[in-house]
Amino acid sequence: LHTTGRFLRKTGTEHQWLERHLKDPFVKASKQQHYRCRSAFKLLEIDDKLHILRPGFSVLDCGAAPGAWSQVAVQRVNALGADPAAPTGFVLGVDLLRISPLEGAVFLAETDIADPSTLRTIQSLLPAGKVDVILSDMAPNATGIKELDHQKVINLCLGLLNLSQSILKAKGTMLCKFWDGSQARLLQNRLKEQFQDVRTIKPQASRKESAESYYLARLYKGK
Repeated sequence: LHTTGRFLRKTGTEHQWLERHLKDPFVKASKQQHYRCRSAFKLLEIDDKLHILRPGFSVLDCGAAPGAWSQVAVQRVNALGADPAAPTGFVLGVDLLRISPLEGAVFLAETDIADPSTLRTIQSLLPAGKVDVILSDMAPNATGIKELDHQKVINLCLGLLNLSQSILKAKGTMLCKFWDGSQARLLQNRLKEQFQDVRTIKPQASRKESAESYYLARLYKGK
């Protein structure tokens, strides 16, 4: 009886997830518009409102798999030179997972962004050794323990903030996902030390029940 009960509960949860997934308008739109996943619409919304991606910009996409944010970045920075009248940008994506190739982007797949050797590789690939924008939709493997998972994602963001000191151009931008919790204010304060403008964003494509939000940090104070 216990085994059957656990099976039914699990099946019910999976069924609810599948039903929600199939009804999700952003899932449908991602298929119609040929984005690799629904998360593309989070970045599209942010960029439509705040114009963080511009033709000619160099972009580092951290936690890039499966590549939806890189797809948006390639379009917005003109990485393919689709608009001959606009400057051509550059998109570099990094992830621990494998990523299918994407025209207009360079991927460092199965690569740890926290590894010191990765920084050297990134710098060697960037046209000028630095980027205009750092994007991060990174998330750790969830344990189900809310505070532990929160701390892990905050640590990822703090690691990127340290990385930005080596590769982000002056007045550059950093967009990073975080999960709400006790250390969110700490991350926000650290960002404010390095950037002139820091704001919290929750795009419409972020599910209402999700604890995720994004910090958008602009006008990097470094050199």
